[in-house]
Amino acid sequence: MARSRSHTRRPARSLPRGVLLMHAGGYGFVRTAEGEWFIPAAKLGGAFDGDTVEVAPLPAASSKARRAERREGAGAGRPAARVARVVERAHETVVGRYEVADPFGVVIPEDPRIPYDIFTQRAEAPQVPDGALVRVRITGYPSRRTAATGVVEEVLGEADEPRLAVESVIARHKLAARFSDAALAQADQARLDVLGAVVRGYRDLRGRLTFTVDPVDARDFDDALSLERVEGGRVTDAAPGEGAEAEAGASGSDAPAGPVLCGSGWEGAGRPAWRLGVHIADVSAYVPWGSALDLDARERGTSAYLVDRVIPMLPARLSDDLCSLVPGRDRLAMTADLFLDEAGRIARFELYPAVIRSDARLDYGRVQQALEANGAEGAAAEEGFASAAAEAAGAAEGAADGVAGIASAVLERLGALDVLAQRRAELRRAAGGIDFPSAEAKVRLDAQGRAVGVDVRRKTRATALVEEAMLLANEAVARCLRDAGCPALFRVHERPAADSLSALTPLLAEFDWFARIDPARFVLAEPSALQAALAASRGRVEEELVGNLLLRAMKRADYRPACEGHYGLASAAYAHFTSPIRRYPDLVVHRMLKSLLFGRTELHDQQAAALPWLGRHCSRCEREAEAAARESQEIKLVELMEGQVGQAFSAVVSGVAPYGLYVRLGNTAEGLVPIRQLGREYFSFDAELRRLVGQDTGRIWRLGQRVAVVLARADARTATLDFRLA
Repeated sequence: MARSRSHTRRPARSLPRGVLLMHAGGYGFVRTAEGEWFIPAAKLGGAFDGDTVEVAPLPAASSKARRAERREGAGAGRPAARVARVVERAHETVVGRYEVADPFGVVIPEDPRIPYDIFTQRAEAPQVPDGALVRVRITGYPSRRTAATGVVEEVLGEADEPRLAVESVIARHKLAARFSDAALAQADQARLDVLGAVVRGYRDLRGRLTFTVDPVDARDFDDALSLERVEGGRVTDAAPGEGAEAEAGASGSDAPAGPVLCGSGWEGAGRPAWRLGVHIADVSAYVPWGSALDLDARERGTSAYLVDRVIPMLPARLSDDLCSLVPGRDRLAMTADLFLDEAGRIARFELYPAVIRSDARLDYGRVQQALEANGAEGAAAEEGFASAAAEAAGAAEGAADGVAGIASAVLERLGALDVLAQRRAELRRAAGGIDFPSAEAKVRLDAQGRAVGVDVRRKTRATALVEEAMLLANEAVARCLRDAGCPALFRVHERPAADSLSALTPLLAEFDWFARIDPARFVLAEPSALQAALAASRGRVEEELVGNLLLRAMKRADYRPACEGHYGLASAAYAHFTSPIRRYPDLVVHRMLKSLLFGRTELHDQQAAALPWLGRHCSRCEREAEAAARESQEIKLVELMEGQVGQAFSAVVSGVAPYGLYVRLGNTAEGLVPIRQLGREYFSFDAELRRLVGQDTGRIWRLGQRVAVVLARADARTATLDFRLA
């Protein structure tokens, strides 16, 4: 007898909801409040990478789910589910290769995480050549019965152009590559008005010796430095006409001419011995709140530095000209004068608008060469600040054109700044600041955009010299805004979660040196324990791996309207102030400083009310720009290595998965050694220790191991490398 159906309405069941993260293998994961779910390729339900979805758990005994999990090798430890419904779509447009298949034009997405071809009508765009890279607008999303459909919006380039891979990255991350006509017109109309600025209260610092230090290929210079000795409360080598003002500022006995914000030190400093000037391009003078320029800059949130181009936050008229502190040109700036004692501790600071004229444009390579030639580091360790500066000056005077073509007066200041930077780094570490080892790959391209080489950039004395000055200026500005109760965007970095660090302790315990570190203090994120782990691994094969593991365990810094401190820098107050050409939060901070200096405008309250969503927006833009920059470098790095298939390399195991080993080369390229390449035996995966153990031989593959590998395959389109053991 047939079973009758009940017409009783069942109560609505709430399904777990989260964002689908696709893998190039065709499967995905969804992290929800109820946990993380594995989505087999056959259960995507037409969802794309990045879509917000609801998932329905699959029966634990489902043979199809288990087979998919075993076949795809990624679902271990996660329950399987299917996409029940797409709540919100992340993609309105997709970039892909156009293939003619009359009567259709089929767009095959460049992003391997989008596993659906998109069908267009060939008759609607007959001019599109076969193989071209196009942007297609989706008009119909895929379902169980229908394919994805769309309309070609733009042809980005012909097939096989070297630059098309980066165009794909730009489109995938939705980076705005064009400025509005109104913004471009406003930028073209901008003019430098030095006299008007001085009348409004800008201090004239054009006689002060200032210089910029940037990467050799930089085009915009938004920060400059100056340094003078302070003796008996007076700046001894101040510019003509600046001495009395500097003396009053250093002693605090009189207020300098023009608007200025003053603040006291926070490190128990003695008498001021140095005046460190950090001069930042005054972008807010040209980009008022709510203007066309501001709306375009706000949309971008940040400049994006890709492998072959910069997508700037501001038009070139500002970023490369009026706001760039190029040598020999008058420029408006926001200046932070930081008065430091002999030990590098902050005694007091002043913030004010100024007119400056940079005297020299230096790059990190030349500065590093000069520092090494002068030996200022050794002199500092033995004789202190004054003798180190004198030695640097003496060495400079001995050369006709200085070292590395740098004038002697600038060399003298670089030597002293180098010593100051070392003292500042020591103070920061003593306060709990954490320095992670870093290696950044920069792929070199030829005129056609093809990869021809790679440079690995690491922190040097030259980069530290600038970095420490910028950190100090950012902190001083944040303290000024906080103490004045002024609304602003602060840079916040929270303490890492204990469970993130707890998961690392079994891994790090594999290294002998970790036995000397208190695991309880390590899990509680005591800075000294993390510093000890980084110091113990320094110089070892696993140094970069340990740094990366700890960095991944950190929470990500973001922008907030509340001053909540910066864990990584051990700073109670921190804000971004030093890069307003390329970061929108810095521009916000400049405007708020001016509201303290010149008084609030009628737009102040409107800006203050926007800070919460601006913080979230700028944090999101920062993540997208960083991801795009990283992907563009990876694509070109793999493109470079396509010509090295069959070559052997020394590598370090950087990741272990059930399906193989991830290895990292010295040039930062990373790829997979599939598990089948490790031998014929069965390897069991230890998820806690992240290692593979051979069932027959007991052979162990673990993080940090040095291995010899041979490049077996390189695919620039998917930015993937496959290796085999040498």
